[in-house]
Amino acid sequence: MTTHTSATSAAQASGRRPRTNAEAARYGVLRRIGPALKHDLVVHLQAVAMMAEVLNARLEKGSPSPAEFEAGLSRMNRLAREAVTTCLTVASWISPSEDEGVRLRDGVDECVKLLRSSFNFRGCTLANEVPETEFEVSRVALRHLVAASLLSLADAAGKPSDLVATSEISSGFAVLTIRCTPRREEDGSAPDVIASEPNYRALDWNDVQALALAEGIELFRTQDRIVMRIPRMVATGPLQIAPL
Repeated sequence: MTTHTSATSAAQASGRRPRTNAEAARYGVLRRIGPALKHDLVVHLQAVAMMAEVLNARLEKGSPSPAEFEAGLSRMNRLAREAVTTCLTVASWISPSEDEGVRLRDGVDECVKLLRSSFNFRGCTLANEVPETEFEVSRVALRHLVAASLLSLADAAGKPSDLVATSEISSGFAVLTIRCTPRREEDGSAPDVIASEPNYRALDWNDVQALALAEGIELFRTQDRIVMRIPRMVATGPLQIAPL
């Protein structure tokens, strides 16, 4: 069975304003990816803290050589820069730029990398098979829709599954497909691994629809996949000169 989105029917069926539905869906996505975002922050900040402890221990044991001390400071500076970059990336999920574009594969990869660890705990695998392309789409729209699609398909499956993202480019649009295939053992039985309960409410098709409606993106679903037609990102903001 195939289900298409319709701005009018979706709004009437929900009985709520489309914007309200989309805001609720975005909040649901952020709550579900919250642990993954927290993990990314902690990992990099812990690395900085550990390097500082190493340098402090060496100082307590005696002054290290200037070259050794300089190398340690250089490494800690590099780790701090990586931590800052990660913090900015995490912040962009919470407070994104409205005009930012991203290449299709790179945008999908951001979602896959963020969710891969938590999906592994549920017995699910994620694969990004979107081909390399210069085609750019809205990072905000892509992030929310891909994350919501992955989560809703995994939640609906309710069992360990393999999720794969593929795409095609046609007439100024990217047709992105997220497919979910419940896994079976060679003897045809279901695997022993049981998918864990989500840390927040499960996401469903209504959430994905609300996000697509708010972003003006056409999509449809079947039992095991969600297909979205994403327009090319066109920059609308003024050009800015990069600082020297």
